[in-house]
Amino acid sequence: MGPLVLQAPLAGVTDRTFRRLVRRWAGDTLLFTDMVAASRLEDDRSHRKLAGLGDDGGPVGVQLFDHRPSAMAEAARRAEDLGAAAIDINMGCPVPKVARRGGGSALLRDPELAARIVAAVAAAVTVPVSVKARLGWCEGSADPVRLALLLQNAGARRLTFHGRTRRQGYGGQADWAAIGAVKRAVTIPLIANGDIGTAADARRCLALSGADGVMVGRATLGAPWTVGRLQAQLDGHPDPGDPSPRTRLLLAREHLELLLQEHGAHGLLIARRHLGWALAGLPGTAALRATLLQTPEAATALDLLARAAADAEDGPQGSTAGQP
Repeated sequence: MGPLVLQAPLAGVTDRTFRRLVRRWAGDTLLFTDMVAASRLEDDRSHRKLAGLGDDGGPVGVQLFDHRPSAMAEAARRAEDLGAAAIDINMGCPVPKVARRGGGSALLRDPELAARIVAAVAAAVTVPVSVKARLGWCEGSADPVRLALLLQNAGARRLTFHGRTRRQGYGGQADWAAIGAVKRAVTIPLIANGDIGTAADARRCLALSGADGVMVGRATLGAPWTVGRLQAQLDGHPDPGDPSPRTRLLLAREHLELLLQEHGAHGLLIARRHLGWALAGLPGTAALRATLLQTPEAATALDLLARAAADAEDGPQGSTAGQP
């Protein structure tokens, strides 16, 4: 088997419905919830993001964020009780509203606190604890090797590093060589993240960083087959290709149906961003995409997608293109 390919936890994206679709191409892969604030779990409130973890169809890790070691430890215990197969600590989210609360990338400015959080969480649970981080807060202060060693010594079982600082956001290019310096310093598995969307990207990243695997994020938006496709390629199997236009439209329609079942009428609002991503780049769907982003009726959206799929081409691989 080749290097590991993981789906990145993405806020507002990697919910149970999206994970259900990803599993069609990556059935046994460890997937993650999107970020969950520790405060949502520490007072015993049931959080919708963690509902039915045991019924997810495969292992699911819960990604938590906060700046308080005790709150993170308690939230991790509750997540494990709800069926989490792993706990991932977010130390990379650059969103200001998260960083202002001391969580996410704010922890990059206080490596000692970051290590205390890992130690508290690792002591609280029996499942593996991992961390997803960035190279640093900004280029001038970044010391990813020191951070990684502190996290490893505190009990992290795996690290994922995005090859940018918090100040960079998603601009510029990910520094895979800097991830390589971290890999050479640690003894636990290291996953590289940032600017990976194709098998060629993954191979270049792995060659430059020496990482044990890659994590794919933005390239999976509207494309839940990406992780499974890249894993097949890195395992040395023939490239299964992307699904045909017809299959992609049917998949988008099914995604909408699942969200409606999960959330009722509100599912249409949740689905809009997914539908926009799913149709981006599909020939002849610009008008359909614009309409779907505005229609207030779920039934209309479902009908439009069904008709578009009926008119679309299957492509050379047929209606099951891209599926295992």
